[in-house]
Amino acid sequence: MTTLTSIAAMTTPDARAAFGTLLQQHAGIVFKIAGSYARGAEDRADLAQEIAAQLWHAWPRYDPARSVSTWMYRIALNVAIGHLRQQELRRRHDAVPLDDALHDVADANAADPEQAQHLRLLQGFIARQPPLDRALLLLYLDDRPQREIAEILGISESNVSTKIGRLKQRIRDAF
Repeated sequence: MTTLTSIAAMTTPDARAAFGTLLQQHAGIVFKIAGSYARGAEDRADLAQEIAAQLWHAWPRYDPARSVSTWMYRIALNVAIGHLRQQELRRRHDAVPLDDALHDVADANAADPEQAQHLRLLQGFIARQPPLDRALLLLYLDDRPQREIAEILGISESNVSTKIGRLKQRIRDAF
């Protein structure tokens, strides 16, 4: 349990600087999750800001014995899934469509038009998945070990393995 003393210690300029450095080093996690769970540039920016705020709020309770990226993924995914649930309640949609900005990113990262098309298809497939499956796919495609995926998502390693196998089959069926 975090004490008031440790919370006060975390608000020192050194603690803020350390957190800022950590956030810059791992900004890709925040932007990857925000880009996968929010529509439009403004929504992605808002979600990224909310993730950063929640990371700062959780910073006093971070256990340095654990992986920073695992800790960040877990918080970022929880915030993003909560954001998505709120959006779904408001909009009553089953899927969050990708917008043209994500297609532009796929095009810019692709070596050729065919690869860009494959990336768009994969992004569309990921966007149509339920929140937990979407998170699982993002972590799997980021080459995270199954043990880390299990820890981040709060499910067993065998459940991760089973879900990955099923998602791979759904991808093969879809394409």
